[in-house]
Formats: sequence, C-alpha cells, structure tokens
Amino acid sequence: MSAPSSNPTAVTHEITNQPPPLTGHDVADDPVLLEGVRREGAEWCLDDLHRLGRRAGSEEVRRWAEEANRHEPVLRTHDRYGRRIDEVDFHPAYHALMEVAVGAGLAGAAWTDERTGAHVARAAGFMVWSSAEAGHGCPVSMTYAVVPALRHSPDLARTYEPLLTGRVYDPGLRTPADKRGLLAGMGMTEKQGGTDVRANTTTATEHADGTWRLRGHKWFTSAPMNDLFLVLAQAPGGLSCFLVPRVLPDGGRNTFRIQRLKDKLGNRSNASSEPEFDDTVAWLVGAEGKGVRTIIDMVTMTRLDCVLGSASGTRAALAEAAHHVRHRRVFGARLVDQPLMRNVVADLGLESEAATTLALRLAGAADRAQRGDDGERAFLRIATAVGKYWVCKRQPAAVAEALECLGGNGYDEASGMPRLYREAPLNGIWEGSGNVNALDLLRALAREPASLDAFHAEIGAAAGADGRLDAAWSALKDELVLTEDAPLRARRVIERAALVLQGSLLVRHAPAAVADAFCASRLAGDRGLAFGTLPPGTDFAALLERLPR
Repeated sequence: MSAPSSNPTAVTHEITNQPPPLTGHDVADDPVLLEGVRREGAEWCLDDLHRLGRRAGSEEVRRWAEEANRHEPVLRTHDRYGRRIDEVDFHPAYHALMEVAVGAGLAGAAWTDERTGAHVARAAGFMVWSSAEAGHGCPVSMTYAVVPALRHSPDLARTYEPLLTGRVYDPGLRTPADKRGLLAGMGMTEKQGGTDVRANTTTATEHADGTWRLRGHKWFTSAPMNDLFLVLAQAPGGLSCFLVPRVLPDGGRNTFRIQRLKDKLGNRSNASSEPEFDDTVAWLVGAEGKGVRTIIDMVTMTRLDCVLGSASGTRAALAEAAHHVRHRRVFGARLVDQPLMRNVVADLGLESEAATTLALRLAGAADRAQRGDDGERAFLRIATAVGKYWVCKRQPAAVAEALECLGGNGYDEASGMPRLYREAPLNGIWEGSGNVNALDLLRALAREPASLDAFHAEIGAAAGADGRLDAAWSALKDELVLTEDAPLRARRVIERAALVLQGSLLVRHAPAAVADAFCASRLAGDRGLAFGTLPPGTDFAALLERLPR
C-alpha cells in the first residue's frame, strides 16, 4: 500500500472548469440597449451611462446587493423611552445603492431636464443600475412617478418638486424644507379591496385651515421611510388623492403608525409596510372626488418602470447564463458550443432583446408625450398596458431558464441567481396584475379610439417587411374587435398584441437574423413551449453575438 499523501487537499480542492466571477465589466456595454438609446433620442447620455454601467458591474456593488438583501430592513416602532417613532433601519449597503441611484438622476431629475430624450436616458440608467440590485429601485421609481401627479396641485408642486427632482440622497425623517432631497411613495391598496381601490375605507375630513385629516389602514405601502406619500381616501365628494408627509412643516411627526413590515418572497432589501392613519394631516392633490384620475399619472409611470425593471432583470439573468456557458466545459466542449445549449441561450437572448427594445420604445414615447406629442400619448395608453402585461409575465420563466443554465451553481445563493428568481414575479403584481392590465387594454379599446389608431400606426410602420408579421397583425385586428366574450379573451388578446408589437419593432430595428427568429418562433409558432426550442435554420451564431458580455 502507498503511504497517505502529506497534502490531501492538493488535488481534491484544485478549482477547474468554473467560470471566473462576472465582475469588473460594463453592464451598459450591451448592443441592444445602446442601439435603443440612440434610436429613442438620448445618445447624449452614453458617457454617463457607461460610467454607471462600470459601477454596476463592479465587485463592490455586487457586494452591496448581497448585503442589502441579507441584512433586511428592521422596523422600530418605539424609542427606548416608549415614544412612537415608526422608523425603519436599513443596512449601509442599501443607502450606498440609493445614493448612486439618486445621484445618477434615476429618481425625479428627468422632469427638470429639458434635453430631448431625458426620460429615455433616465430609463436606460434605471435598467443598468437596477440590474445590480432591484429592491432599492422601488423608492426611486415612486419618486420619479409622483411628479406628474403632484402637478395637479401647483402650490404643492412648487413646494416639493425642486427637492423631488434633485440629485441628493438625504435619508432620515426631518422637516422636508430643511432637506437637500426628498423621496416619495404611494398608499392605495387596502386589505378589503386590493386592486379595487374604490372600495377603500380610509376617510378624509377637511379642516378649517385647508388641511385634511385621514383615518384608516393601508395594506401595502412600500418604502415607508420616504418623505412624502400620495394616498387615496374617501372624502365627502368621493375617492380623492392626498399628500401625506412623514414630517410636518413645523417639524412635528405626522401620524404614520407602521403596524408591521411585510415578509415578502423577494424584494427583501426594500421595506413594504402596513401604515395606520389616525388624524393624519394631509393636503388634497387634484380635485375632490377625482382621486383615481389624479393618481393615474403616477401609476402610468410606475407601470413603465415595471417594464423597464423586468427587461433589466431578464437581461441580468441572461448575462449570468451567457457568462457561465462561455466558460464551462461539458463533454469536451464549451457549453456555448453545444447545439442544444446554443438554442437555449439564443432563445433567452431573443426574449431579452424583444423586452429591452419594447421597454425603450415606451420610454421614448413617454419622453415625447411629456413634450406635447399627442400621438405618442395615445400610443402609450395601450402600449404601456401591453408591455406591462407581457414583459413582466415573461420574466419569471426567463430567469428560471437562465438559472438552469448554471445547474446546481445557479441554485446556490452565492451565484446571485436565487435573488433574481425571487425578484422576478414582483413587477407582474405591482401596479396591477396580469388581469388588471389585460382588462385595461379592453377599456382603452372601448373608450379611447385614438389609442387604437396610434397602435395601428405603430404596427403598420413595418407592413410588408415580413409576411409572418403581416399575417399575425391581420389576425390580431379581428381579436381587437370588442365582443361579448372580450373579458374572457383578454389575456389572449393582450399577449398577441405584445408579440405583434415586439415583432414590428424588431423587424424595423433589429438585425435580420433576430427579426427572422422572432417572427418564426413567436408569430408563426415554429417553436415549443419552453425556451431552447427555436427551429432548425435559425442563425444561432448571429443571435449569440447579441448576448451581453
């Protein structure tokens, strides 16, 4: 018998056939993203976008993301003397992420930037930065979205908008006017109604000084340490929108009792809460009884961010999968050179490109709508619901498939993939689930014919370029006719609308191989039900060339 090795770990712990860490790269170095930014009028932002992309791809920021999710927010209802304080403590990594996001203008800065494409630049930055960690994007997104709703009350907008649109992250509960920057949130849903906000029972009573007093309990209010909240409550004139500050102008604490923090599936770095209002001071935003109409401007922008966030999350998972298969060897060849794996990652890349292209098209439409383009505003009315439904619906499936590309390594928390997977369903729920958006499409078709005309014009811009797209669009036109069974068919209709819209965008703007593969697999149906079922004849080399590196 041979003698035992004097160094038994020398062979068993030699590391081979493992990919290097995916760090030290530029997240913004993505042809799909960069082409979309140029196309939608924000080429001027590319230097800043690449700087943010290099930051997002750094080892330091990857560590921030891990720490912010491992060390979750902690609620402190009372101080050591028993006084009610209702504060939430966050790990320093969360604050570091927020500081970069606000400093990069991803919160409200786009509303005061007069350059064409300002909202596109902000959207691209939001996608790049949230790919590093998505949870802190919630308060960033709500702050961005609150501005158009707040403008329904010019006096309130003059007071708060300069601080909401700044680039300074200034956490902590202090008098708003004394801070260098503010963050905003919203409180709509209640436990008895959920999406049916007209069933809300929170009440609002007007006082002689022009303020209102709220009493009630909200079921899901994210980022409770933000400075201001738009809240729906029942006034004598009907459901109305109110501004609720955490700290009053005189420096006193407003009544905002946080009953508990939600124990969520994902989004762990971000605190979501149940606040209770009891004689809580508020100011009316917009007209009394028009609360939904007032806050819908905020909802529209947060739905746009849901699309951006899901496209970003899908792309982040794809980047991890692509990196892994380029370095891992199986059966004597790199995974990326194995025919079936090529099919899987090419198909994931196709899904990601379609999502990113649509997301940036919506951002471009939002930018032009804010500058007075009525056609783009009409297009957004349908396209936002369509994009919100489909891109968010596809994210969980795409992230799961990307995770599987890493095998057991992807199931390990250290890979970061489980966090992406837990995060994936959120955007499909936030600001209206799939059914809400599908039915919203039907409402737009019934009430706003200009929106359907704008959607027709968008698809028609690719007419004659691909017979499969033309055939799918012809069939969809029949589906868009409202019939008695329209609510039953709503998901089918919005899904087809999303695929036809994505197909039109790719036929016009993507390389021929990408457009051909999309039309063959998504519109002509030449694929299976899972990713990795693209048909023979697909130009896999061209699709793989578009993957993030």
